[in-house]
Amino acid sequence: QRRDVELLYWTSASWGSAIALAPDRPDLLIDFPAVRALVDRALALDPDWTKGAIHEALISIESLESLGGNPDKAREHFARAVELQNGKSPSPYISLARGVSVARQDRAEFVKLLEQALAIDPESDPNNRLVILVGQRLARALVARTDSLFAQ
Repeated sequence: QRRDVELLYWTSASWGSAIALAPDRPDLLIDFPAVRALVDRALALDPDWTKGAIHEALISIESLESLGGNPDKAREHFARAVELQNGKSPSPYISLARGVSVARQDRAEFVKLLEQALAIDPESDPNNRLVILVGQRLARALVARTDSLFAQ
């Protein structure tokens, strides 16, 4: 039911984060399909929940080709998240840059996406000002690491 979306989302976010933070723990990685199932169910119940939070999660999930992800679908979720947020959140740009652009070694796209994230005016969405500023801080850190993320 729609009332379950918040629980599905936050369970998958915390579980997925645990997996991402422990790449040396295959016992956690084996749970990835369960995380994916939770996110897929949340998407089915309320695809536009919280201005595209589920689509943002799916950008990252679909970026993982080795785990069954599809970069084209990641781009679809990116487009929908940006649309739902009226381009006022750096998160989709950062997620696509970190996931798809780095995996594809597309430096130009990576830089362009991070520039778009940094161009967002934090005052354009006062209720999310802090989230925007934190996202932009991450974007600046990624820009600083560009050379180490791409083959020369």
